[in-house]
Amino acid sequence: MTRMLDLRHVVSPALRDLVELANLDDFDRVVEQIRNVRGCSRPVNLTGHTATLDAATNTVLRSYSTADEPTGRLLTTCGNRRSSRCPSCSRVYAADTYHLIKAGLSGGKNVPETVRTHPRVFATLTAPSFGSVHNRPTAPTGKVLKCRCGAQHTDNDAALGTPLDPKTYDYTGAVLWNAHAGALWQRFTIYLRRELAAHLGMTQKALNASLRVSFAKVAEYQKRGLVHFHAVIRFDGPEGHATPPPPWATIDALTHAIHEAAQRARLTVTSNATGERELTWGDRIDVREITALGDGELTDQKVAAYVAKYATKGAEGTGTVDRSLICRPCGGRGYVRGPDSFRDLCGDCDGTGQSEPIADLKVARHVRQMIRTAWALGHLPEFAELKLWKWAHMLGFRGHFSTKSRRYSTTLGALRDVRRAWRVEQARARAGLPAPEENTTLVVSHWAYLASGYRPGEELIAAQVRHDIAEAERAKTEGEIWQ
Repeated sequence: MTRMLDLRHVVSPALRDLVELANLDDFDRVVEQIRNVRGCSRPVNLTGHTATLDAATNTVLRSYSTADEPTGRLLTTCGNRRSSRCPSCSRVYAADTYHLIKAGLSGGKNVPETVRTHPRVFATLTAPSFGSVHNRPTAPTGKVLKCRCGAQHTDNDAALGTPLDPKTYDYTGAVLWNAHAGALWQRFTIYLRRELAAHLGMTQKALNASLRVSFAKVAEYQKRGLVHFHAVIRFDGPEGHATPPPPWATIDALTHAIHEAAQRARLTVTSNATGERELTWGDRIDVREITALGDGELTDQKVAAYVAKYATKGAEGTGTVDRSLICRPCGGRGYVRGPDSFRDLCGDCDGTGQSEPIADLKVARHVRQMIRTAWALGHLPEFAELKLWKWAHMLGFRGHFSTKSRRYSTTLGALRDVRRAWRVEQARARAGLPAPEENTTLVVSHWAYLASGYRPGEELIAAQVRHDIAEAERAKTEGEIWQ
């Protein structure tokens, strides 16, 4: 039974709530739930119950209900991949991505180790120029040279990536390129197979019968606000990673095809307001072989770590905001339907459709103009399907940050299933319950969404959990450095 306390003298609502939680009958369970979600920044609160029944007799073998929890609900992770939103869940996502990429390079996770003998490269495809920007050029010796503006910028100079002449910079082209980057990548993969067939002197049908091109890619924002892609591209046999590619499928053939496909891949975007534009890849295309567990610059582990690092990043690295700018009551339209079905001006945004005015955002001028351009283009009829106003905070990019071909390696879903099964088994072992026999039990569950986030007192505990995890990882990293 909860003890009644007089906490009116406690000024802090969070501290007052923490004292109330500490006086619950099972405060340890409150802390355990928060630790189980690793201090997730905004956990999902669920209410409900689950029961495991004997399929033959309908006897309840074990059951769980949130009514038995001290706070009356169960916390589950938000699952947000972005480190700016949830450091805890993003670490799990990065770890899963690392294992997914690593399995496609070295084997494991039901991928044979022979996959490391397949020809594979690490390719980088960038965006073209939409105007000169401040940069930090270096000489072949590594010496930092002066920018075209005459200054020698430092690594953290806020001017890096911003236009030398904002008046002539093609903001429309930059936003449209971001918006179509995913489609341009798809076009690139089509031409990659065509170029391979042409280079090897065979038909595409014959190529597909004897060779498969597998890949995994991640998107990264440059300082100028444009995305570019890093991709692991690998040759496999016709059945994917389980079969070796033919001897004539070499690194040289793959490198040649990537360069040719990048030059040929093009998209034409037509608009009455912006005219006709041809979107292409930039001139800087880097293709390097990945070495197998060697001392080379690009090893399996280094590539997997690099891709996992950027899988949790968003556009906020360019200085933009990490939240949508759409006014929720009107859905960004600026109006709502009244009882008479007529359009009424939205009172929350005064008809702008923006949750907060773009002019008031605490961002650099270049980023603000990218956002403003995306918002404006998104309301043109010819670009309605792109929903650029929805992705204005992402500077127009609306694709997935990490994708892979079907048979590259395992999947994120499979990794989550393994982790979930392990946790269930651990919970069963701690409770001292017998292992269920296969095909003899039936699980009946009912869950409902309650809310998101913590109580004020729980937030204090979660902050400590996040701090403990970060300190443990820092100590582990420092230990690896000094070893």
